[in-house]
Amino acid sequence: MKQAIVFDLDGTLWDSAEGVTRAWNEVFSRHPEVDARITQAQLRAYMGKTTREIAGLLLPQLTEAQAMRLMEELEENELKYLRAHGGGKLFEGVLSTLHALCRTYDLFIVSNCGSGYIETFLDMHGTSRFFRGHTCPGDTGKRKGENIRLILEQNGSPRAFYLGDTLHDEQAAREAGVPFVHAAYGFGQALAPDAVLTRFADLPALAARLFGASER
Repeated sequence: MKQAIVFDLDGTLWDSAEGVTRAWNEVFSRHPEVDARITQAQLRAYMGKTTREIAGLLLPQLTEAQAMRLMEELEENELKYLRAHGGGKLFEGVLSTLHALCRTYDLFIVSNCGSGYIETFLDMHGTSRFFRGHTCPGDTGKRKGENIRLILEQNGSPRAFYLGDTLHDEQAAREAGVPFVHAAYGFGQALAPDAVLTRFADLPALAARLFGASER
C-alpha cells in the first residue's frame, strides 16, 4: 500500500508572518475607518484558522459581509507582497528533507488558507516538484479535516499521517481519521499527538518508525 505524508503549511514548512503582517498593515493603512493593525505574534496565533474565523476575531467591529470583503483584500495583498519579496522563511532542513521524503512517500499540503497561498509557497521556493497535490478551503470550501480526507481519497487512500503545529491541526487529523504528528518547532501546541517532531530533518526517521509500526 502507498504511504503518504500530508503537511500543514504555516508553522510547519515555512514562516511567512513577517511578510504577511506587513502586507495586511498596508491594507489597513488604506482603511483608516476600520482602525485595525496586526502584529506578527497576533498573526501567528491566527494561523491554522479559516479566513472566516480570522475575520471574526480580527474585525469584530464589522459586519460579516464587510469583514469578508476586507479579508479578501488582505489575502490578495499578501500574495502580491510575498511574491515581490521572496515568500516566507523555510524552516531549517525543509528543502533537503522534502527531497529525500518524496523518493519514498507521496507528499501533499492541506492548509486553512485562501486560493493561491499554497501556490505562492510552491513557486517562491521551487518546491512543487516534491508534492503530488494540495488543497485548501479557498479551493474547496471544506474544513481542513475534510480536505485531508479528500486529498487522500483522490490519491488512492494511502496510509498517511498529518504533520502540523497547532491544536486545530490535531483536531483536523482526528476528523480525517489519520495519525497526527506535532511540529513542535512551529507556532502552537498539541493535546495528545501520536508523535512529536522537534526538527524537520528528523522527519524521515520518524516516518519510517510510524509506518513500520502500522505494518506490524
